Amino acid sequence: MQIKLMFAGLGLLLIILAIPLIRGQVSPNSWYGFRTKKTKSDPEIWYPANAYAGKWLLAWGLMMIVVAFLLPWLLPQLDEDSYAALFTLIMLGGLLVVVLMCWRYLKNLS
Repeated sequence: MQIKLMFAGLGLLLIILAIPLIRGQVSPNSWYGFRTKKTKSDPEIWYPANAYAGKWLLAWGLMMIVVAFLLPWLLPQLDEDSYAALFTLIMLGGLLVVVLMCWRYLKNLS
């Protein structure tokens, strides 16, 4: 049960990190946000790119919370190690999709 809470907590952390990005409260910096040479060089690109990234992070954070609790119900035969491995793969796969979508969006920003 504790591992489910830990993974749900990671989803909650993504949500907490996403909200300031969506609201445009994070200025260009080297630590937090969707940081690329292009986004850091121009605030006109930084804010929309990070708002977009924040929306994807928020959505993925919500999905991670759902998956954290739904996965053991869907696959009750999983032991804790298998659950952790499968959830980690799902989590990383989702984060990869988020990054790819953000890169695609950034490519279309002028």
